[in-house]
Amino acid sequence: MTGSPKNIEAITLFVEDLERSKLFYQAVFRLSVFFEDENSAVFRFENTLINLLKIPAARDLIAPGVVASAGAGSRFQFTIPVDDVDAACVELVTRGVELLNGPMDRPWGIRTASFSDPGGHIWEIAQPLPPAQG
Repeated sequence: MTGSPKNIEAITLFVEDLERSKLFYQAVFRLSVFFEDENSAVFRFENTLINLLKIPAARDLIAPGVVASAGAGSRFQFTIPVDDVDAACVELVTRGVELLNGPMDRPWGIRTASFSDPGGHIWEIAQPLPPAQG
């Protein structure tokens, strides 16, 4: 690889229940399926593809690596910028999403809220807070 990477083109998430996860992404993010086969469903988030991949296919993909179970704990989160976290939370709840936390103001100047998809992957919505008046 020469030079620095410019972007991430695709992220593959390993899921136990492809159909349930696919329906979640369609309902929550209002996205249509970009590509689908018997093992995966892909959604386009502007310049990034999110590939939902069934566990058996994931095992084949990363062998000899090991696919962790959904209950093993989170090691990352995805962050989506929004204009209004509070309004986005209201909309997410109407779509059946249970928030993990938030909305809350973070000390680093961001208002956030988090939720997980059916595979246990953590998503955060975030907006910058107005600059502090001093």
